[in-house]
Amino acid sequence: MKIISIIPARSGSKRVKNKNIRKLIGLPLLAHTIKHSLYSKLINRTIVSTDSNKYAKIAKKYGAEVPFLRPKNISGDRSTDLECFKHCINFLKREENYIPDIIVHLRVTYPIRENNIIDNCIKLFLKKKNYHSLRTISKSEDPIEKMWYKKKDNSIFNPITKNTQNHSIADQSLPQTYHQNNCVDLLRVKNTILKNKIAGTKILGYEMSHNFDIDYPEDLKKIKRYLIKRKLIF
Repeated sequence: MKIISIIPARSGSKRVKNKNIRKLIGLPLLAHTIKHSLYSKLINRTIVSTDSNKYAKIAKKYGAEVPFLRPKNISGDRSTDLECFKHCINFLKREENYIPDIIVHLRVTYPIRENNIIDNCIKLFLKKKNYHSLRTISKSEDPIEKMWYKKKDNSIFNPITKNTQNHSIADQSLPQTYHQNNCVDLLRVKNTILKNKIAGTKILGYEMSHNFDIDYPEDLKKIKRYLIKRKLIF
């Protein structure tokens, strides 16, 4: 079984400048995720996909492979994970005649992972052979019945669910909902990337209690406060 991790690390983050190499506990965020991947006993290769020579140098310093630089046309704000993974798989197939069975997608923006979380996800995924992908999930604070979305023209708000009878029911009477927390994603390549899909149709959830994803500067501050509270930094 060929299992690789792919760590996307483009250089053009706008909400948090140079987010992927911001320091946390003395290490770039990118280094934390590389270390998590290398700690796994089940991942065969750790590959960083980046468009930046600077990021590539940092990735190699901490033990990752950087066999290519990702083209700029699939490294922008609106570039997708599917484009990133297809580029990586096509490169490995063309240059090494190598096609992995499973991709472990690790985001740089999730710098705190429990030691065995990656391998626990992989073990579950290997056992559940009928599933095409796996996503780590955390409990949502609000039920989906109480959520609304705004149309692009900002003119109208609409409830996400059409069952308006549930809009006024007490939260505790509604089903618990969960959201993807971006810690670990797994993809069975034959069911996803080779079929031009990012998740397939059968998706397995793996529940976690913590959520440490970084999208905004305040998220980084929240993580630092957590580490101080746990006496991991001072």
